[in-house]
Order: sequence, then structure tokens, then C-alpha cells
Amino acid sequence: MPQSLTKVYVHIVFSTKYRHPYITDDIKAELFDYLGGICKNLECYPVRIGGYNNHIHILCILSKKLPLITLVEEVKRSSSKWIKAKSNTFSKFYWQNGYSAFSVNPSQIEIVTSYIDNQEHHHRKKSFEEECRTFFKKYNIDFDEKYVWD
Repeated sequence: MPQSLTKVYVHIVFSTKYRHPYITDDIKAELFDYLGGICKNLECYPVRIGGYNNHIHILCILSKKLPLITLVEEVKRSSSKWIKAKSNTFSKFYWQNGYSAFSVNPSQIEIVTSYIDNQEHHHRKKSFEEECRTFFKKYNIDFDEKYVWD
């Protein structure tokens, strides 16, 4: 095959440092748009970006030119710098050190999109930690609690 063809959907999840609730209603739409712009600039086209007051969900198509870790590092680095410049309120803003990423079957895109859109409702019943544990179990990911949460 003379050309490389890919379409890899990835669902990325990461939180603010210590799950501090920095992502308030007055900043979240602008933050989500900014995150989407970073993804687009890296040719990782966003399908949906959302989250809750202490974490982010990004569903995007991973570029065939870029490793996942490079995407996540650039999204976190650029957005952290951007949000700190917004106001003194965010002067101590940091993302957690790690992240989670899950492959998404193209037939499940609507389900994941809906899940991201309904974060406010979803987190009335379940914490970020519980949400992550559910994903880890679903994807059969072994993890150690003492290294996951920062």
C-alpha cells in the first residue's frame, strides 16, 4: 500500500492537580475551545471535548504523525500556560502528572460523545476516582492506587 491510512479514535482523560475544582462555568467553554485548537494544530482532530470542574475528557482522532504522549504533553503544557495567564485565580493551576487514554471503536463514537456531554449529570453520582476505576476495569488495566492520584 503506497500510502498510510489511519483513523484511530482515542478518549483521553486527565484531572487538575489534586482534583482542584479550577474548571468553573466562567472558564470551561473557553478552555474546551482552547484544548480543541491545540488538538487541531497537531492534526488530532477533536470530536468532543468536555469535562467537569476537576478533569477533562478529549475524544479525538489521533494523527498518524504523532505519538499519543506528544499530544497529551502538548495539550497539558499549552493549556496550563494559557490558563495561568487568564487571571491570578489560576496562578497555581496545574494538571495532574499522568493521564488515561482509551481506544474507541468507531461504532461507539456517539456513546462516548454523549458520555462527555453529560459530565455534569454523571458527576452528581460518581467521583472522578470512581469514574477512572470504572474505565480501568472496563479496559482491564492494572493500576496501583498510590501512583494514579496526584
